[in-house]
Amino acid sequence: MLIPQGRVTSYGAIASYLGTKMSARMVGWAMNAAHSNKKIPAHRVVNRAGMLTGKHHFETPTTMKNRLEKEGIKVIRDQVQDFENKLWDPAIELL
Repeated sequence: MLIPQGRVTSYGAIASYLGTKMSARMVGWAMNAAHSNKKIPAHRVVNRAGMLTGKHHFETPTTMKNRLEKEGIKVIRDQVQDFENKLWDPAIELL
């Protein structure tokens, strides 16, 4: 994945970049299958509000938060803090 350390993206941003703006849920399903693959940084994908909605698909309920915090992203009550500045939008970043 191209999402850099210390940044997050959303299911919707990925779907929009792929040309299927209304398919954020499908991106979520694809990410569910990726959580066990350590080469794919699935922990960097959150919902449109910056919530860790995929956390229960990891080894433990705190794995996603721990990985993000290790990369310098502050998470409080499953919410990425300063989400607007941490957001990596492929439609903008990959121009």
